[in-house]
Amino acid sequence: MDSSETKTCYQNVVVMRHGDRMDNFDHKWVVTAERPWDPPLTHDGLVRAFRTGRALRAHLGFPIDRVFVSPFLRCVQTASEAVAALCSVDDDPNAKSSCDVTSIDPSKVKVSIEYGLCEMLSREAIRLDVAPKDGIFRFDVPQLEAMLPSGTVDPTMERVYKELPQWEETVTGTRTRYEQIIKALADQYPSENLLLVTHGEGVGVSVSGFLEDTIVVEVDYCAYSELRRPISCKYEPLAAGKFEVLTRSGKTGVTYYPTSNLT
Repeated sequence: MDSSETKTCYQNVVVMRHGDRMDNFDHKWVVTAERPWDPPLTHDGLVRAFRTGRALRAHLGFPIDRVFVSPFLRCVQTASEAVAALCSVDDDPNAKSSCDVTSIDPSKVKVSIEYGLCEMLSREAIRLDVAPKDGIFRFDVPQLEAMLPSGTVDPTMERVYKELPQWEETVTGTRTRYEQIIKALADQYPSENLLLVTHGEGVGVSVSGFLEDTIVVEVDYCAYSELRRPISCKYEPLAAGKFEVLTRSGKTGVTYYPTSNLT
């Protein structure tokens, strides 16, 4: 290759939904919960998150360098399981969750909590009878970080969103937020492949926001999309092209179709 020729690399971004949430399977849980708007994962949700992490490691064809996660408990637990699978040293085929992993290499992946990946803060996503009465969603970030595999948290990362969105944000505003945070995080680390652990709406936007005239109709638990964009590696700062959606409808739990099907 001529030295004057621009070398093109690719950045990959995987956007993943959390696993099975407790309140959708145990309706009595909400009655006694201190934070009924912030359910944990079920056991099946933990297993699904771990298995998805293993599938990403085995089939993506590129390493995940950095993980960003919504501060909601179900997302942090999902990220913890997925990261344990991505970083496990002893690749035991019988392992079902992070509890079965005896050793990880924390140098493989760095993890950070990002407010911009949080749930849609409106009654469309969080019922009024379980939402905080004052509209303020409080998270103990150090406590959440302690749930992630030891040594994987990046203490130097500065969040794109310094605080949570205001309660009762609009659906359109939420979708714009998700599209913006995907781009912002990718731009912040253009030479790294990212995994973003978020909510169903965020995964939907990762497809509809980057694939024209498309509507997303279903996002399963732990479903994920895969985005890729070219990066010109010749000069600093690195120049990035547009994202393309590599996920085929239904293949990784995300189902979508052209809006022309609506007519």
